[in-house]
Amino acid sequence: MALMEISVLPLGSGQPGVGDFIADLVRYLRQENIPHHLTDMGTNVEGEVERLLDLARTLHELPFSRGIQRVVTHITLDDRRDKEVHLGEKTSSVEERLK
Repeated sequence: MALMEISVLPLGSGQPGVGDFIADLVRYLRQENIPHHLTDMGTNVEGEVERLLDLARTLHELPFSRGIQRVVTHITLDDRRDKEVHLGEKTSSVEERLK
């Protein structure tokens, strides 16, 4: 199991906000029952590496379906092979250390 942080930035929409585009991405994740956590700066997703990379491509393509002509997508992939990881475990681990 791996974790991926993804940020999809549609450019050239004529408006400074991207909330409508992000809502499309979240709708897709919910529809596909993909474990995720929306943050102010991106979305965290968990799954197998191959599936996450396929998902990154799919999410990158979504703004193009709304007529956007340029999309910049940033992904960070954390592929830990010595143990299974899930969303929230890293932050829980840090919170535990702060006690």
